Amino acid sequence: MTEKPKRPQQVFSLVVEVGRKKDDGLPDKATGGALLCYASGVDEAEAVRETVAILKDADLAVLEVQGLGTLDERRAAGEEIGAEDEELMQRALEENSVIVAQMTPFFD
Repeated sequence: MTEKPKRPQQVFSLVVEVGRKKDDGLPDKATGGALLCYASGVDEAEAVRETVAILKDADLAVLEVQGLGTLDERRAAGEEIGAEDEELMQRALEENSVIVAQMTPFFD
């Protein structure tokens, strides 16, 4: 029996839109929010699944997830990535985890 080659982990940048839910940690008058997350996975689908599972465990109401790509893909698209964000992406890779880099509440 031959073993499948193990695919390397990558870090994907994701924007997650969340709605309101009791005890979600958003400000009182917020109607929802957006989170910038860095998530590791062998592909974007795995990174999205892991991110959604973790955010639901944190009592957030996930509405939509948009993939922005890997660090290399984002750079190839002309984006400038700061050192702090690169460090967070590296941490997500090393820890095989999801890092919430930024949370922006929405107000009507």
